[in-house]
Amino acid sequence: MSQFYEFKINNLQGKPLDFHQYEGKVVLAVNTASQCGLTPQYEELQALHKKYAEQGLVIMGFPCNQFGGQEPGEEKEIEQGCLINYGVDFTVTEKIDVNGENSHPIFEYLRTELPGVFGNKIKWNFTKFLIGKDGQPIKRFAPTTKPLSFENQIQQALQG
Repeated sequence: MSQFYEFKINNLQGKPLDFHQYEGKVVLAVNTASQCGLTPQYEELQALHKKYAEQGLVIMGFPCNQFGGQEPGEEKEIEQGCLINYGVDFTVTEKIDVNGENSHPIFEYLRTELPGVFGNKIKWNFTKFLIGKDGQPIKRFAPTTKPLSFENQIQQALQG
């Protein structure tokens, strides 16, 4: 079994999420921020969620305030911003760190499995990780890579 399924986190409402529930599903994990120039990517993430959720795609947004202080709000503010501004109804977790000594273990794992241009660090908000049905990380996408631009890779993972 993949190490990916061993992680746990709370959702934005404070309820525990056990990653075992994602076994056999394709997961797109994204560190998000609601006051970033890249925040409109929520629209494309929501579109992918709407189109592929029934086929087994799970999108998980992980709010993070480590880049330019672009996620300063508390959970309720984050939730309202995602819902009101972008109609987000995919999974959004509690606010976490994705780099440094307080980094959430899921991002320590993802950064190690799929290092980026800056090695074992997240460069900015909206870094995206595609995880296969077997729990193995497939690909890392840069913050500026729009989610719809790799829809074909999501389709391939869903077929795999």
